[in-house]
Amino acid sequence: MSETVSNRIDGKAISTALKARVGEEVARIKSEHGLTPGLAVVLVGTDPASEVYVRNKGIATREAGMNSFEYKMDSSASEEEVLAKVAELNADPAVHGFLVQFPVPEQISQQNIIDAIDPIKDADGLHPLNAGRLASGLPAMVPATPEGCVIMAKQAAGGELAGKHAVIIGRSNLVGKPVAQLLLKENCTVTIAHSRSRDLPALARQADILVAAVGRPNMVRGDWVKPGAIVIDVGINRIPAPEKGEGKTRLIGDVCFDEAKEVAGAITPVPGGVGLMTVACLLRNTVIAACRQHGVALPDDF
Repeated sequence: MSETVSNRIDGKAISTALKARVGEEVARIKSEHGLTPGLAVVLVGTDPASEVYVRNKGIATREAGMNSFEYKMDSSASEEEVLAKVAELNADPAVHGFLVQFPVPEQISQQNIIDAIDPIKDADGLHPLNAGRLASGLPAMVPATPEGCVIMAKQAAGGELAGKHAVIIGRSNLVGKPVAQLLLKENCTVTIAHSRSRDLPALARQADILVAAVGRPNMVRGDWVKPGAIVIDVGINRIPAPEKGEGKTRLIGDVCFDEAKEVAGAITPVPGGVGLMTVACLLRNTVIAACRQHGVALPDDF
């Protein structure tokens, strides 16, 4: 993947700017209100990718001047034990936002964990109350990845998305549905497509903004992309990379980057795109949660 692609959306630059903005706001509320936002992450088991994510979140949290709390639980932990940790964090005044890193071991219901998190501390924005508030156009904790997608699309479009046709491939609660709500809020016309949609390539070719969030490597081909479209690739797929050595792997997205970059007006790479924004938006969510819990006003542009 070439660093010289002229239409490449630079996730590193955009996320670095957002993290710097978060750091400024953290410094202000510390100085003016004596409040230090705290983000906690619970990791159940030893999934290698999850361990990397959790470590990166902790580093970014501390770099922003916030308190970082990490809790590791054995892969044999029961659902009751994880729910007890959730209850503990719900009650901890130093923790303003937290999440349980998914996936969790099979003996634990992901939905039961989500349902148990206090909605005001729901840093991942997955609680049904937050999902409902988002759908109703009310203030809510917003899932970090969809928020990152919209920030990147907006920047690529010069700050204005109104009137554009957005096609989202994928209907998950984590990305597809919330990114649709956020794009509706930006006055886009939104189509949600999925595995049962008829003639998916034709639907995709209608998109001014194409969001791919299905978890299938290179599913979206270059001829699916409308010339000049903004392409946001949420997929993170690890595939074998024998050219790097035996047993080695590499990350690719849901979009065939090399094909799509020739057609798209702007496109996110994998890695180096949406994933970096997820962490930055998670930090922003934690600051918002801390301020809401303590009645501290935030600037309109935060």
